[in-house]
Amino acid sequence: MHRLLTMKRLSVLFLSIFAVLLAGMFAYENLVVAPGDRCETGGKWWDPETRICAQPISIAEITGRPNPGERAAASAAKNRELVAIEDSLALQQAARDVDRERQRAALAAQ
Repeated sequence: MHRLLTMKRLSVLFLSIFAVLLAGMFAYENLVVAPGDRCETGGKWWDPETRICAQPISIAEITGRPNPGERAAASAAKNRELVAIEDSLALQQAARDVDRERQRAALAAQ
């Protein structure tokens, strides 16, 4: 009797399926996983859905805001401006108080 699946045919079938699966695994690694790893090691962003390697952009370039290192200097300048405004308002209030007292004294003298 002649059998279809002999030990020799089963071993060849097993080895060929193993070789195809192994080749598929290496192809998946090289074509799907490796580009993302190469992109991320280069300091860029990898999008797996579109398979795009993109250069990150600083928010300061988009919004025009100062970088975090410059933020402290910008904040200090704004604080100095606010202090100057408060000082000018205090001087105006003091001038109004002096004028009010002068007018009261003038009314009391009449």
